[in-house]
Amino acid sequence: MKKYLMLFIAFVCFSHINAQTTLEKIKSKKLNETRDIQLYIPEGYSEDKVYPIIVVLDAHYLFETVVSNARYYSYWDEMPECIVVGVNQPKTEDRARDCMYADASGLPEEKGTKFFEFIGMELIPFVEKNYNTANFKMIIGHDLTANFSNYYLFKDIPLFDAYINLSPYFAPKMEERIATRLEEFETKKFYYLATSDEDTKKAAQRIRGLNESLSALKNENIFYYYDDITEANHNSLAVQAIPRAMSKIFTIYRPISVKEFKETIVNLKTSPYLYLIDKYKTIKELFGFEKRVSVNDFMAIYSAVRKSKINNEDLKLLAKLGKKEYPDTSLFHFFMGEYYEKTGKPKKALRMYQNGFSMSSIDFITKDLMLDKADKLKEDFGW
Repeated sequence: MKKYLMLFIAFVCFSHINAQTTLEKIKSKKLNETRDIQLYIPEGYSEDKVYPIIVVLDAHYLFETVVSNARYYSYWDEMPECIVVGVNQPKTEDRARDCMYADASGLPEEKGTKFFEFIGMELIPFVEKNYNTANFKMIIGHDLTANFSNYYLFKDIPLFDAYINLSPYFAPKMEERIATRLEEFETKKFYYLATSDEDTKKAAQRIRGLNESLSALKNENIFYYYDDITEANHNSLAVQAIPRAMSKIFTIYRPISVKEFKETIVNLKTSPYLYLIDKYKTIKELFGFEKRVSVNDFMAIYSAVRKSKINNEDLKLLAKLGKKEYPDTSLFHFFMGEYYEKTGKPKKALRMYQNGFSMSSIDFITKDLMLDKADKLKEDFGW
């Protein structure tokens, strides 16, 4: 518990440094009232990029935790920079009306129906109108609002791609509906569910029951994650669950880790280069935008190619990709120089190293390294 408390404190401190968070008021025709929202725009916001949207219900106490985690993970390139929009619901009675459902059907009624439309027809369009947004959208809720977020699953084309359920207080029939719906999807969706050892007894029992059903899902389009957190109660679990959920949902987005390299990449029966291409293709399909191939991932695949000793063509392909992604650096020349060395073309390799000397250094590929490589070739061949 102490570990996660310290992480949370670090996240919150991190979030208050130059945070671009504003308080906005939206006049809602659906609700016939003005709603307070919080809006976070990444510090490096650019018209040349697109940003996923994270909708936070219960923003009056969840918003800062979500923003601090989003900033922290995106700083380390472990998730994309996101626009976070939070709906404040500080009054218990107003929150209950927002999430209102019929006891018989378990489906939204009265203000719950209007609030459902407010999110989809007014709040999201407000963000999309004013900012460059990606197709990927996430929603986060806690107990009543977590249950409410699941209603978007049942639209023919769901509004959200990822759902973070923090100790949901399920409406009648909700567990069966969720399990059935997730089995049906033909497009990729992320679903996270959390409870804790000190959670509300009734809620925890239903959550664990749903987990049993979802653990048996056979739909490859669903990325399902579950946490049963120790040393946390119904309220404090949110602090621990939010970073866990984000880490799991954006796993594919993260740079290649040491574990991934050792357990997967070095044991590939196919081309390491193709593994890299598939990774970034999947990122584009899931999140709706192209991510620049990280230097970390270039070097991981380069190491795998060197270990394999048979994929020389991958060096050539990496070189071409390096020229596209980092055109002002010596990445292209280094990979091509090594490719020519390994394929018995030392004069071409020498030219590559010499030309790369005038380019910018990148990672371990420095001007001194390029010079050393060129000098070594001259020495070996007596030039």
